[in-house]
Amino acid sequence: MAKCFSTSSTRTSPYDRTIRNLKITDQTRVIYQVFNTVKEAMREVKPDVSTVFVPAKFAAAAILETIEAEVPLVVSVAEHVPVHDMLRVHEVLRTQSKTRLVGPNCPGIISPKQCRVGIMPYKQYTRGCVGIVSKSGTLSYEAVGSTAQVGLGQSLVIGMGGDMLPGTTLADGLKLFFDHDETKGIIVIGEIGGEAELEAAELIREHRRTSPRPKPVIAMVAGRTAPEGKAMGHAGAIWRDGDVTAEAKTKALEDAGAIIVPHPGVMGERMKELLGM
Repeated sequence: MAKCFSTSSTRTSPYDRTIRNLKITDQTRVIYQVFNTVKEAMREVKPDVSTVFVPAKFAAAAILETIEAEVPLVVSVAEHVPVHDMLRVHEVLRTQSKTRLVGPNCPGIISPKQCRVGIMPYKQYTRGCVGIVSKSGTLSYEAVGSTAQVGLGQSLVIGMGGDMLPGTTLADGLKLFFDHDETKGIIVIGEIGGEAELEAAELIREHRRTSPRPKPVIAMVAGRTAPEGKAMGHAGAIWRDGDVTAEAKTKALEDAGAIIVPHPGVMGERMKELLGM
């Protein structure tokens, strides 16, 4: 089995057209549990988002039901969804252009003071100008605290999740934030496992090359001291011999133009400096 499931940012698929569905606002309609099926909910109220809180072994079926109903955005929180179940979900995702998946094994997505879809501690978030995309839910909370403390706040925060087969990647978050008017600065938090950070670095380099006023990007990669072969909280956060190391990912992001920081606690002050505020 291949060690990396991400695809190059230079390739496109119908699924790429669903990145815009991540733009939740105070007008976003979320499904509540008053319907027997997602299809019925879609017919009656036309929701923008569905959240999957079912146990891991039922998550794939719930996600597929949402895709079939063509709900624009689905967030799956459950951890330990079987890999083969997610392979089946991805086979369906990449052939359609209606539904975007965030997760599984993620805290969700939030537009502060407007809409929360997931389990994030919403009182910690403040409305502002920094977009955050993170593999780690906990580290995203630290980044939120840091940016809130210096008065920057957050425009949109995407917890992509720590599984090996996420529905939305770091690169997807970057694609959204680069064209998101409310986002003035971007924070990317990666970790060991996979190669999503390398794809993100490729996009950052391209953005800086082609944009007349590129947005500043702050990045960090967790797991520099992680022991080989041990999953660090997430199924996807595991380093094996031959995998891309945290140091290599960090260097790729730095070479692409991202500003590297040692921990989330300094992200707010550093971003404030980069934005000249």
